[in-house]
Amino acid sequence: MKRNYKIVLPIVLLIGLLLGNKVFAQNDSEKDKILVALIRDALKNAHYSPKEFNDEFSEVIYADYIEALDPTKRFFVAKDLKLFSAYKKEIDDQIKTEDLTFFNLVTNTFLDRIKETEGFYASILEEPFDFDKDETFSLDYENEVYPKNKKVRLEKWRKQLKLNVLGRLYDKIEDENNIKKDSATYIVKSMTTLEKEAREKSKENMSDYYTRMKDLTSDDWFSLYINSITATFDPHTTYFSPKIKKKFDIGMSGKLEGIGARLSKKGDYTKVVELISGGPAWRKGELEVGDLILKVAQADAEPLDIVGMRLDDAIEFIKGKKGTEVRLTLKKIDGTTKIISIIRDVVELEETFAKSSTVKFDNKTYGVINLPQFYIDFSEKNFRNSATDMEKEIEELKKENIEGLLIDLRNNGGGSLKTAIEIAGLFIDKGPIVQVKYNDKSPRIDKDINPKIQWNGSLVVLVNELSASASEIFAAAMQDYNRAIIIGSNQTFGKGTVQNILGLNNFFRYKKDLGALKMTIQKFYRINGGSTQLKGVVSDIAIPDRYTYMEIGERDEKNPLKWDKIAPAKYEALDFYENFDDVVQNSRIRIMDNPHFNLINENAKWLKKSREDKVAFLNYNKYKQDIDNHNKEAEKFKKLKDYKNDLAFKSPLYELPLMEKDSVLEQKRTAWHKNLSKDIYIEEALRVLSELKVKNTAVAVKG
Repeated sequence: MKRNYKIVLPIVLLIGLLLGNKVFAQNDSEKDKILVALIRDALKNAHYSPKEFNDEFSEVIYADYIEALDPTKRFFVAKDLKLFSAYKKEIDDQIKTEDLTFFNLVTNTFLDRIKETEGFYASILEEPFDFDKDETFSLDYENEVYPKNKKVRLEKWRKQLKLNVLGRLYDKIEDENNIKKDSATYIVKSMTTLEKEAREKSKENMSDYYTRMKDLTSDDWFSLYINSITATFDPHTTYFSPKIKKKFDIGMSGKLEGIGARLSKKGDYTKVVELISGGPAWRKGELEVGDLILKVAQADAEPLDIVGMRLDDAIEFIKGKKGTEVRLTLKKIDGTTKIISIIRDVVELEETFAKSSTVKFDNKTYGVINLPQFYIDFSEKNFRNSATDMEKEIEELKKENIEGLLIDLRNNGGGSLKTAIEIAGLFIDKGPIVQVKYNDKSPRIDKDINPKIQWNGSLVVLVNELSASASEIFAAAMQDYNRAIIIGSNQTFGKGTVQNILGLNNFFRYKKDLGALKMTIQKFYRINGGSTQLKGVVSDIAIPDRYTYMEIGERDEKNPLKWDKIAPAKYEALDFYENFDDVVQNSRIRIMDNPHFNLINENAKWLKKSREDKVAFLNYNKYKQDIDNHNKEAEKFKKLKDYKNDLAFKSPLYELPLMEKDSVLEQKRTAWHKNLSKDIYIEEALRVLSELKVKNTAVAVKG
């Protein structure tokens, strides 16, 4: 989730020694070979889980690069794959000798196919489509085979373009009907006119697509190939070309303006994989992880279709100056299509900071702390960080005589390991918190060495599938010590690896910019010995949510590192609660019997079913009926948004004078409290907290 931008000196020296700091000739062919050698040796000698460069390794790269070029299987034909297959088990040998034969063959063939398809898409879109014809199109690209010849490929393109036009036509007809509702005198355009407009717009977007493809350089294609090599090791090991590295540096060092979301490529689609805490999309609350972005419009301008667009190009259209509006057409995780508006902005740092509230539950006062990320800022003299802020919030809540504490880590993507350890230390005397391990070394055990206990009362930690990295370290430590009940999704995100970014020119003398390599070099382990990788933290009390049956998190990535286990650290689990097991069991029964949770679970199953529907109708009436049926099914789940827990959340007393002076702060806290009052997960977590009985507040831990 959150990335560390730093150079690890031992690794730099290691790779530098391996490569001998040679100076190569300054032409692109040599540069490409240098990159292969650099990255090959770096991965082989410094990656956490190095792989054998063998036939199996070669086959993975073979499939990955071809898929990266043609994810929807609409360019290559069967004879191309037959030609490529001669190299299926040769790529490992080519990498060892910096031979670029496979790369050149596949890339040049793809560029030829680009030229061919550019020659016929316009002719397909020249004639009207017959939307009365009963035919379908498969969107299951992963299991599709490549067209056996160019004739079959042409038919596939016809259907794909027909589906594209059909989608536009449906939208236009809906718009016309809506205008007619508002104006009785409005004359609705004919089906023929709207169909022609839809075709013209599709033709325009295809023209833009091919223009962008022509703008790509040899460096762009080679970067894609290099990343097919790095992705074989794990999904977080990535090569940054000089152009991408420059964008990354800007994002790390400055305030990058945009919508505040991390995006990735999913086949032909741009997928939302993380919302940045404090960003405009996060604040607006309409964009969700798992959403697919279909179109992008600048304010009221005509939307641009970004399906099939390279991720870097799509991002260029989505981001923009602070204060400007972007309209996104989304395919929501429930399969519906929705247009949302976001005003671009910079991330508001204040929104990433810990904030607290008090709430009355069963006539007792409890504290709620929301922590969006584990932050730290070394640029300040007395740097503000999540550990000191958490300590302060707890101290203020204690003044109001709270009888239990709920920490909300939902959607917390991680951040500073240091602060995660220090925050864990606020709840125990002292002891190990996490184990950090290089591949070939004994694990380093990071401990809380401060005997001070900031809170020695009952503790519940609320998580979801998007709680990752440092969030998982904290939750795992609290679980291993039996210090808190973990409640939320079945499991957290499952990212238990650490990456460092190596600027390749930092240790290799070369006049041109070689870019950078982000490489996995360490792994996190719980103090009980289990890794947080892949499995994350399994909740003591699992609550259904809309992602329950979806592959969300590390397990949804390609080639993730496996879960494994090492020796546990020396620690003692606490005998802290009188009724831990009873409270957990009571909550599980409540959740099972709760009609609202049952509806959430039913919705989650429906979402999974909807995502698995890969057949698109090309007959207009069936296409419309399919959408109508889907929307009708979705109606029964709309009541989920109407839930209210009727709890009154209040800011801690110390914030009241601050809000009197700062109306913006008051508005933000009012909005947060309103959301909490509609949150069934917060309600159940508070009920669990209210039932917990502390047996022993002497929580000294030796380790």
